[in-house]
Amino acid sequence: MRFLTSGESHGQRLVAMLDGIPAGVPIDVAAIDRDLRRRQLGFGRGARQKIERDQVRIVGGVRHGRTTGGPVALEVDNRDAPNWERVMSVEPVADPPAPVTRLRPGHADLAGALKFGHADVRDVIERSSARETAARVAAGAIAKAVLALVGTRVQSEVAVIGDVESTPTWDDEKVEASEVRCSDPGKSAAMIAAITAARDAGDTLGGIVAVRATGVVPGLGSYAEWDRRLDGRIAQALCSIQAAKGMEFGDAFAAARERGSAVHDPIVLREGRFARTRNRAGGLEGGVTNGNDIVCRIAFKPISTLMKPLASVDLASGEAAPAHVERSDVCVIPAAGVVAEAMLALVLAEALLEKFGTDDAETLVASVERYRARLRPLGTRPGAGGGDLTEMP
Repeated sequence: MRFLTSGESHGQRLVAMLDGIPAGVPIDVAAIDRDLRRRQLGFGRGARQKIERDQVRIVGGVRHGRTTGGPVALEVDNRDAPNWERVMSVEPVADPPAPVTRLRPGHADLAGALKFGHADVRDVIERSSARETAARVAAGAIAKAVLALVGTRVQSEVAVIGDVESTPTWDDEKVEASEVRCSDPGKSAAMIAAITAARDAGDTLGGIVAVRATGVVPGLGSYAEWDRRLDGRIAQALCSIQAAKGMEFGDAFAAARERGSAVHDPIVLREGRFARTRNRAGGLEGGVTNGNDIVCRIAFKPISTLMKPLASVDLASGEAAPAHVERSDVCVIPAAGVVAEAMLALVLAEALLEKFGTDDAETLVASVERYRARLRPLGTRPGAGGGDLTEMP
């Protein structure tokens, strides 16, 4: 399975294309739109979200509510595009807008302009913008539908905004009722206050998002080659999200300061199946899923565009100049969790289909059921004639 996105922040629309989705996967357009709406919400979002009403349009690969086995093509219109028609015109215009040349520290402006040789940073801004994540969320909703076939579910919760920290409870009702997608009402209020203070100061705030996958099939990924290790693939996907600067599985950074006897997850038998007494590894060992929940935390830096711009340099003249100010958010951490769900779902769906095949949903489900039936000690598998096994220490 693979996917690509295309489109600019203020262009006509965003596009996502997924290849390798099995035939027969039920697709609920309303569920995709709900994820798109969740991505738009959150205290600290900017004026753009009052303009956009993101909805998906499926233009290929789905018929009568089910995937066909062909590539799935998705579109999300930019309602703000008519206001940018001259700026973003595909065809040359008689009176082109003035180029953007004042560089924003922390953004892709300078690095992108140097890489591609752009004289107008607008060419960087439009594609590097986090508006692109709307296409990722739409694609991720298709991946979630694939995972749902085998009982895997992905969810997220805000753990930190600024200096306010909360412990995720994974209570979806409480999370979605919060303006900052935090299940603790007191911490939610403190996060909102921190965002308000940053906004009043013309500044921005970052934070940490927790994302979890439950019902994960053990044995996805591989330890045999570096690029097949699933933890590496998940880390790449999550750190590819705009403004993401780091991530951990389980409580990796705390565990790095402890002894192995306190960190590793003891193996036991429960009802004849392998289990763990805890999950500090975050659901992966040796680059392979071990049957526990996959739990990650992703750190996001504050948004780069500041209403009180930092000192910078003009790309054209080389002279000192304040950074460009582009309409932006104060805090995107609540929305970042929804994007992290999509990226985790896309990687897990790809790994699932690698192991069990991509032709059709019915065969996929049957293959997973047969596989899960043998995930027990060798002597206790059907026909093995093994004796009783008690819980391991």
